[in-house]
This record gives sequence, structure tokens and C-alpha cells, in this order.
Amino acid sequence: MGNVPAYKIVYATLKKDIREGRYPTGSLLPTENELELAFDVSRTTIRKAISLLSADGYVKKKQGYGTEVLDYSTTQKLNYLTSTSETLKAKGLKVTTRGMDISIVKASKTVSEALDIPEGSKVYMIQRVQLADDAPIAIMVNYLKINDVPGIEDFIGKFTGLYEFLETQYHIILKSANEKLSAISADFNESQILQIPIGAPLLLSKRITYTEKGPLDYSIAKLVGDRYEYSVSMEGRK
Repeated sequence: MGNVPAYKIVYATLKKDIREGRYPTGSLLPTENELELAFDVSRTTIRKAISLLSADGYVKKKQGYGTEVLDYSTTQKLNYLTSTSETLKAKGLKVTTRGMDISIVKASKTVSEALDIPEGSKVYMIQRVQLADDAPIAIMVNYLKINDVPGIEDFIGKFTGLYEFLETQYHIILKSANEKLSAISADFNESQILQIPIGAPLLLSKRITYTEKGPLDYSIAKLVGDRYEYSVSMEGRK
């Protein structure tokens, strides 16, 4: 952890501050000079962190004005990489986690292909139920490479948003994702966990998330179809 680049620490800290409302929508981040002094880093480091925040849609640099905090809370956009919990929080919902379990398992063929590792390699498996305003909304399963998140089993029950946790605790910056969506019907177990009728519609998400070094996480999420809104933002060619 001691070799984490300074820009990643600045990026994760400022992103957390924005999410928690320290810098509300429409406000300006401190100047580059103020951030240099606050973090005791170079201007190049500050600018690299701000560039990442801008790419994520959290801020916009305005010449002669400053770095403005944007409203990222209206919808989940596919050009911004967010977790389910972050999307729900952005909609103003109270997000909690129930029944979290973190264990070490052998990667199946599907998991090994997604994470680009040999079949049978040991990986972390994180299972949990996500709630929005105390109502179950998703069954989540994540598979992560052990070497990328050592000791994560010590944090059972201590986070809701996995991506945010990886950024703040491990200073991991997620660069992109490949996600496949499909519709399924709830079976008996899913209906019991999510408190919905058998056969109710679910949105099935299978996602591979990447860092600059390659795949980090393979996730499977089953979301209650009539409680979760997935919005796509598209732009034409410029």
C-alpha cells in the first residue's frame, strides 16, 4: 500500500468528499495551489487526479472560473463506471447490505475466463444482498483476484459500495467495464431473498471490470426489475 501513486490517493479522497457532500453540486473544488498544500503533492499530481474525476463525470474544469462539481445523481450513465450501490445512493436512496460473506473459492471456467486466470485458481467470492430504503433490491456476487485485494475478508460488513471501497481502501482505479444485461424470472430462492413472487422479472447483469493492468472483478447481479432503473446516455459523433 506504501507504493500507491499519490494521484490515486488524491483522486479517491476528493471523490469520496464529493459523494459525501463536502463539495456539493455547483460548488468549486479548492484551487490547485490549495490542493497542493492540503495533500503535500505536486501540481502534476493534482492535475492528474482532477483529470480522472473529470473523466468520471464528477467535475468540470472551467477556464478562468475553477473546477466545478457536477450533478452526477440523476441517472446511471454507461459512460461512467459506477456500482449498483453508488447508483442507488445517487438517486437519494438509503443503501445497506445484508448477509455479506467473503470466502476463497476455486475459479470456475466462467470466472477464470472473465479474470484471465487459470481455471481452478483461488479467488475471493463476495456474496451479499443489497437493500434500498430497507427493501431488498439485488443479490450480488463478486469474484476478485486474491493478489489484488489481500485481506479483504477482514472487512466483512464494513462496506456497501464495492468500487468505492476498492478506491479508498486499496487505491484501485477502475478504468472500464464490459457488461451484459438480460432478463430472467425469479426462482424460489430468489423470490424468498428479494421478497418478490416466483416468476417476477429480474434484471441479470454480468460485468467484467478492468483496471489499467487488466480484469479485476467479475460480478453477477440479480436486480428487482420494477425497482431498479437502468438508463443509457448516448451521444452522437462529433
